[in-house]
Amino acid sequence: MDVLPIILYVLGAVLLVALIVLTIKVIYTVERVNVLLDGVERKMKTVDKIFGAVDNMADSFAALSDKVVDGIAGLINKVFGRRKKRNRDLEMEED
Repeated sequence: MDVLPIILYVLGAVLLVALIVLTIKVIYTVERVNVLLDGVERKMKTVDKIFGAVDNMADSFAALSDKVVDGIAGLINKVFGRRKKRNRDLEMEED
């Protein structure tokens, strides 16, 4: 009868030691992951700056191309608009 409590105490002590060892290993792993994530965060800030510059360049090119397209469309409208106006004027004169 005295053997069962002794076995339980020994198993409890072993479990407690195992939990302490696992906790220490988890703390060490969390510290390593934290250092790794800090490095990744620094690199991401650098990459974010590069992507910001690329985004600004793309916006500038889009604005420039919009202006060019608007200018060409306006020129085409002027050319064809005059023809339509002339056609309408000629039709009115014929009537």
